[in-house]
Amino acid sequence: MTPGIGFALGAMICFGLGDLVYKRAAALGIESRQFIMLQAWALCPSVTLYAWVTGTLVLSPAALWGSLAGLFSLVAFYNFARSLQEGAVSTNAPIFRLNFTLTAALAIVLLGEAVTVPKLAALALALVAVWLLLAEPGAGQARPTLASMTRVLIATAALGFSNFFYKIGLLEGVPPETMLATQAWAFCSTATLFNWLREGRFNFTPGAWRYSTPAAVALAGGFLMLLHGLAIGPASVLVPVAQLSFVFTAVAGALLFRERLNLRKRIGLLVAAGALGLFAIG
Repeated sequence: MTPGIGFALGAMICFGLGDLVYKRAAALGIESRQFIMLQAWALCPSVTLYAWVTGTLVLSPAALWGSLAGLFSLVAFYNFARSLQEGAVSTNAPIFRLNFTLTAALAIVLLGEAVTVPKLAALALALVAVWLLLAEPGAGQARPTLASMTRVLIATAALGFSNFFYKIGLLEGVPPETMLATQAWAFCSTATLFNWLREGRFNFTPGAWRYSTPAAVALAGGFLMLLHGLAIGPASVLVPVAQLSFVFTAVAGALLFRERLNLRKRIGLLVAAGALGLFAIG
């Protein structure tokens, strides 16, 4: 069994739950900048305290990789949240979670992780899955807007780079908890500044904390487990396994939010799941 696979599976569940919270917040009209900022306010002190209490807050120049990952994560999750305001979670979440194709490619090309037939086949299947998920909507289903598709693709690329930065920092000996804390510092401060510059004040939608806090808990758990996995296993395998969350999210989105899963989307999800399975054994 691939080292760290258990951590990746735990991260998969947490990320899937986080996607559902994002969709619910978007459906209730909670503004994306505000939601991301409140999420950061809940995440930052929590992970910092956890790292300090457990004695794993070890600062070094290499820990700046965590801060860089935090900046890219902010770009990713802000654009993902905005994309859900005009797009279906059963489409956008799978596309967002296919960020693993970029992470895997970077790990193979720049870090020298093994290139195997299953990995190459998985990348090919992932691209097919994206094409299927971007297909024309069926009858009675709203056409995805260009803005929504652009935002989710930006989010996908940004998170792919963020996951790659995690692996670099971990290779340089940074503890997973320190990586998560430095990510949270950059994420929180930048999200707060961004919201203040855009609004000139802090405006809170009623009930926003009810969704931003669970999202922070889900993402903190997901990132922490993924980081522990990456500390002992290959990014080109563990990151794709963690992103299997989009299958859970798409199905749950169809059940909870009555989003239609037409035949083409169902095939796309199966193809994506097949790609992840090949990554896991590759």
